Amino acid sequence: MTDTLPDRLAIDPDSPHHDAEVLKRPIGVRFNGVEKTNVEEYCVSEGWIRVAAGKALDRKGKPLTLKLKGTVEVWYDDEDQGEASEA
Repeated sequence: MTDTLPDRLAIDPDSPHHDAEVLKRPIGVRFNGVEKTNVEEYCVSEGWIRVAAGKALDRKGKPLTLKLKGTVEVWYDDEDQGEASEA
C-alpha cells in the first residue's frame, strides 16, 4: 500500500469511491484551514467535501449530506501520532 491518498474517497460502502483498504488507517482532512472530523466524502482536485447535515436521514437510513466547496488537504493521521510518541 502506498502513502498517497486517492483524489476522491468516501466512507459509504455503497459509493463507487469507497476503498476499505485505504480507510483502515486514520485519515486527516483539513478544509479551508480547519481540521474536520465529520467528512463523509472528499475530492481534492475539485475542492469539495461532503458532511452530514445534522441527524437527518434519507429514506434508506443514510445521513443527508451538504457539499461544501473550498480548499481540501488530506493526509494519513497515524504518521503524526508516530512523531509525537518519539519526542
